[in-house]
Amino acid sequence: MSYLLLTLLLLPLVGSALVFAWKNPASKFLALGIAFVQMFLTFYMLSDFDFKPTVDSVLQHEINYPWMRFIETQLHFGVDGMSMLLLLLTTILTPLIILSAFNEKPGYKNTFYGLILLMQFGLIGVFTSLDGLLFYIFWEVTLIPIWLIAGIWGQENKKIQFTTRFFVYTFVGSLFMLVGLIYVYTNSASFALTDLYNADLTVAEQTVAFWFIFFAFAVKLPIFPFHSWQPDTYTYSPTQGSMLLSGIMLKMAIYGLLRWLLPITPAPILGISGQIVLVLAIIGIVHGALIAIIQNDSKRIIAYSSLSHVGLMVAGIMASAILTMKGTLTITGGEGALVQTFAHGINVVGLFYCADILFKKFKTRDIRKMGGLAKVAPKFAILFMIILLGSIALPLTNGFIGEFILIKAIFDYNILAAVIAGTTMIFSAVYLFRFFGKSMLGTGDEAVLSSTGDISAVEFTVLASLVVFVLVLGIFPQPILDMVNSSLKFIFSSMMN
Repeated sequence: MSYLLLTLLLLPLVGSALVFAWKNPASKFLALGIAFVQMFLTFYMLSDFDFKPTVDSVLQHEINYPWMRFIETQLHFGVDGMSMLLLLLTTILTPLIILSAFNEKPGYKNTFYGLILLMQFGLIGVFTSLDGLLFYIFWEVTLIPIWLIAGIWGQENKKIQFTTRFFVYTFVGSLFMLVGLIYVYTNSASFALTDLYNADLTVAEQTVAFWFIFFAFAVKLPIFPFHSWQPDTYTYSPTQGSMLLSGIMLKMAIYGLLRWLLPITPAPILGISGQIVLVLAIIGIVHGALIAIIQNDSKRIIAYSSLSHVGLMVAGIMASAILTMKGTLTITGGEGALVQTFAHGINVVGLFYCADILFKKFKTRDIRKMGGLAKVAPKFAILFMIILLGSIALPLTNGFIGEFILIKAIFDYNILAAVIAGTTMIFSAVYLFRFFGKSMLGTGDEAVLSSTGDISAVEFTVLASLVVFVLVLGIFPQPILDMVNSSLKFIFSSMMN
């Protein structure tokens, strides 16, 4: 049994209970300390990680105990390259998200920080579960804290309306996934991941299961046309809620597509089902980007930008999956999606934090009412620009290599689809440079500019930490590719069997 993985899984659960119980302003430091311990544990796990395991032993740090024999389900956890990458993303971003709330006035209470740790517990469970029922339970666990964070600390009077819609959308989607997993389980030996991979299903039965499970992932991502909950939820949630949703939570669905959906139900990918998903993803790329261009609300620009970038990830995955099912094993789309998953998590958290800083300085999210901030906040302007360049996918930033690989994967499948998908790089430059120009350049309200200054020490620490990842991963992306290579080969190979 891996005590390291067990500690990594249970520490945020125990930590959240301690933070909930400690009704003291200093509870935020306890939450931050626990989050940093989680990060150090993950890097320690990484230091002992085998980057080139054999195909038969891609799993490391396994935990496996009987749970409920009458339905053949187990407490089975483990880590491979794909899980490792998402554990790193989760444990790197969580302390930064907690730290970003330290300057909030009035300050957030212990319940807020306890919910963030509880969500981290659910996320780690999702990324390490190797049992279908266990995966579903952790998937639902993540919904509760983010719903409470958005509903209690959300902005403006619309929070009840948007949190209710968000909850209904995601909960219903999750129920569809549960039905799909149970359907597959009835034709397999157990809920174990490997048994679900080997379920005895006809093409028609796989198609039914495919759409039930896919619906949950489509809502969580979201992709067009299941995205109507996203702009309002991202906009009116507290900044830390928007960071959690976009930076980590939507990555659950990218992970789910690769770990669960494609290997369990590969046959429909070769038919109309795979084509439909690919087309929806490409529509989402263009749709999200075009709407982002005409937005004036800073958080809505980022929300629609996220919709566009997620569409590219899904399109790349599906393009490689279709080619694989046609007999040409290729993991290019999976590689690009996972590299971009990490890069997008870093970049979108940075953008939402920049939007929060702008809101605090200008008292509005309308970028038309901003301007000139670069003159009085040069450190902020530099850090904001670097994060923005990562989101645009400028070469030598973290966003470039993932988008390049994804477009290459789509190009291998269909040139026209790649041309349309590639417009995301052009459109993102348009709406993000417009965002920066309106808020940071030009002439702003002199009364506002004269009463404000550069960013605080906390704000600088958070943004500078994110910038380090933008630059380092842009220059040295190969470790991520090495990390996920064996996992993706195993997953895509299993689709062909």
